[in-house]
Amino acid sequence: MNLKSMTIPEIGAILKEMGQPAFRAKQIYTWLHKGVRSYEEMSNLPRELRQRMAEQYPIYAPNVVRKQESKKDGTIKYLWQLADGNCVETVLMRYHYGNTVCISSEVGCLMGCAFCASTLGGLVRRLEAHEMLDQVLFTQIDSGLPISHIVLMGIGEPLDNFDNVMRFLELVNSPEGMNISMRHISLSTCGLVPKIDELAKRKLQITLSVSLHAPNDQTRNTIMPVNKAYPTEALLQACRRYYQATSRRISFEYAMIDGVNDSVEDAKELIRRLKGLPAHFNLIPLNHVEESPLKPSSKNAVARFQKTLEDAGIPATVRRTLGSDIDASCGQLRRKYTKEQEHIGE
Repeated sequence: MNLKSMTIPEIGAILKEMGQPAFRAKQIYTWLHKGVRSYEEMSNLPRELRQRMAEQYPIYAPNVVRKQESKKDGTIKYLWQLADGNCVETVLMRYHYGNTVCISSEVGCLMGCAFCASTLGGLVRRLEAHEMLDQVLFTQIDSGLPISHIVLMGIGEPLDNFDNVMRFLELVNSPEGMNISMRHISLSTCGLVPKIDELAKRKLQITLSVSLHAPNDQTRNTIMPVNKAYPTEALLQACRRYYQATSRRISFEYAMIDGVNDSVEDAKELIRRLKGLPAHFNLIPLNHVEESPLKPSSKNAVARFQKTLEDAGIPATVRRTLGSDIDASCGQLRRKYTKEQEHIGE
């Protein structure tokens, strides 16, 4: 396992075998979480130890392949190249309460949602904990902006990479590391019911965001293949269990798709099905994906949908459209880069 994916006790166990004092583990951990690119930067370590660690546990840092900054709102999108040559996207968004980074949890995605570019090439592999941590860390270093919030809503399904994501959360929350509060972290899932139940047992103070996008199976089956494995009612029951276990309100993501899921009747069906479950709706103007025939709802349709929910006592906000001039929606930049590389190779 990569050293940056390890906890202080795990690093300590390695150093103990090397005959090193226990306090060195915290020193190395702290340096790694500052974003050093080599052991030579770890100035308080003996030279012999630095050389030995470099030989046995080399440090890898992602490289910026593409960086695009919005002239409209300052949103920055990164395409990072990992040690094996694969690429993932990270988006830095600026809000009045702080800077939020949206990170990827996988290279590609298995879920096949009809409105998302991330899944078009399928799943290549799952990210390790340090590869998620590096997205936060090096986005902060490169941009010069302090990161206060994290959303796991980039490429991939976080709960499909459960163990690595849980370790990432532990690392990024560590007081000796970036020390980002769990309450400032949101994790998005398309609805893997068994994993939602497993997450509930951990009672983390993160925000669970559920990509619902439809009020019933008939509609959800057409745009989200995962619904055939975990139907709408099973998903909503898992959300109720999650709330009972954690007392954390569920945030539902809902992409507004013209003529598919945006009618007042759709909103009223959601109201009936969510009765008694504390929830918030994040209405998302659909980002156009070239390969998809789906179109965004009109502003009037979004406004009617929002009002119907709010009149029933369900808070609903319309997500700000950030980075529309820089391919900021999930998977677009990676897909464009991949196509360019394929063309070069022909």
